[in-house]
Amino acid sequence: MAREPLLRPDDDARPTADEGPELPERQGYLEAESDDDRALRPQRMREMVGQRAVYERIEIAVDASIKRGEPLGHVLFDGPPGLGKTTFATCIPRDLGVPFQIASGATLKAPKDLIPYLTNAEERSVLFIDEIHRMQKAVEEFLYPAMEDFRIDLTLGEGVNARTLNMQLKPFTLIGATTRTGLLSAPLRDRFQMREHLDFYSVDELAQIVTRNASKLRVEIEPGAALEIASRSRSTPRLANNRLRWVRDYALSRADGRITLAVAREALNMQGIDSLGLDPQDRKYLETIVRVFGGGPVGVEAVGHTMNVPADTLIDEVEPFLLRSELIVRTPRGRRITPAGLDHLGASGSVPLEDTQPGLFER
Repeated sequence: MAREPLLRPDDDARPTADEGPELPERQGYLEAESDDDRALRPQRMREMVGQRAVYERIEIAVDASIKRGEPLGHVLFDGPPGLGKTTFATCIPRDLGVPFQIASGATLKAPKDLIPYLTNAEERSVLFIDEIHRMQKAVEEFLYPAMEDFRIDLTLGEGVNARTLNMQLKPFTLIGATTRTGLLSAPLRDRFQMREHLDFYSVDELAQIVTRNASKLRVEIEPGAALEIASRSRSTPRLANNRLRWVRDYALSRADGRITLAVAREALNMQGIDSLGLDPQDRKYLETIVRVFGGGPVGVEAVGHTMNVPADTLIDEVEPFLLRSELIVRTPRGRRITPAGLDHLGASGSVPLEDTQPGLFER
C-alpha cells in the first residue's frame, strides 16, 4: 500500500523560537500539486490571508499545546473546496514543530489501511486525513479508540482461535478536512475537540493573495489587475491562483510580461470568465433554463440532459456558486432563475418569473 512519508523537523537547522521549526519539503507533497502549487501555498499560519477568526482560535490552541508540552486536540475543518483546509492542516504541524503524515479518506477502505499511519505516528505528531467523510464505516469505528484513548484493538487469527491484541499508541493529533460534514457520523464529529468552518474570502483578501503570489511567480502586477482577478475568482484562493497563472501566461505570451488591468481583462475574457466569475458552462446552464424552460422551475436532470452534461456535474460544480450568488433558487418543483440571474444575462423582463412549467421534481 502506498503511503505518504512521515515529515519531521530538520534537527540540524532548527531556527529560533520566534521563527519556529522549519520542515523540509516532501517529495510528492500532495500528489496533484505542481511546483507552482507548493510555491504559492503558505508554509506557516502567519502567512495566511483571510479566515482570521479561525486563525486566532487555532493560534491560541497551538500556543497552549506547545506550553503544556501536550498534543494539540483533534481538529476538524469543513467548508467548500479551495478555502484553505489543507493549508491549515499542513501549517499547524510546522507551527507546532512536529512531524506529520497525510492520508486520503478515499484510500482508507479497511482498518488495515489505517494501521501503518497510527503505529508510525510519533508523540505529538499530526495525522491529516483529507476528505475524511469518504472513509469506510469500519475504518471510522476503528479510529474511535485511537482518537480517545490512543490505542487500537487488533484481531489476530480467525474463528475460535482469534484473539484481540490491545496496542498502545503515542499521543497524536488528528486533523480532518471535509467538504461534506453531513456525511460524517455524529460519534466521529464529537471526537474532534475543535471544529472550524472556513468561509469564503472577500475580494480585498483575494487581491492580497493574488499580489503576494504574483511576486512569488516573479511577475509584476498592477493593483487594479489584482482586484480584477480577485473579483472573478468566486471568493476562493484556489481559483484566484488558477486565474493568476493563466493571466501570467497570457501576459508573457501576448504582452510584455507585466500584468496590467487591460491585460488581465483580455486574458480572463479570452477564457470566457465574466465579471462575476462565471465561466461558459455556468452561463450555458442559466441560458438553458431561460431559453428552453422559460426560466423554470425545472428539474436538474432535465437541464443536464438538454446540455448533455451529467446532473452530478451540475450539482457539484455549477450550481453551488450560482445558488450562493442568488442567480438561481431551488424550489420544491426544481430550479428557477432569479431576477438577478436574468439581469446578468441581459434578459430582464423577457421571462415571466412564475410557475408556468409542469411539475418537474428534483432527483
